[in-house]
Amino acid sequence: MSEGIPVIWSPLAEETYLSILNYLINNWSISVAQNFDKKVENLLSLLSKHTQLCPKSKYINLRRCVVTPQVSLIYRQTEIFIELVVFIDNRSKHKF
Repeated sequence: MSEGIPVIWSPLAEETYLSILNYLINNWSISVAQNFDKKVENLLSLLSKHTQLCPKSKYINLRRCVVTPQVSLIYRQTEIFIELVVFIDNRSKHKF
């Protein structure tokens, strides 16, 4: 069975992911943050093997995965890797 293609994080994806984790730890609990982290890890594992798992975004070459009702992941697919672009708040007025 194929191991899938590599997943790389953009600086903005890292920044927004860590910001979400910090928010969850400070305003909810460590267990809620750990649950979010597990959801992201599971999603990334699936994306590595099924690169078109999530629907296309409004923008060309981007796809959007809903991680939780509040948070989505925006990513782009190339021939050799998946690049995580940004994590967004679904309740905000975002352009994706």
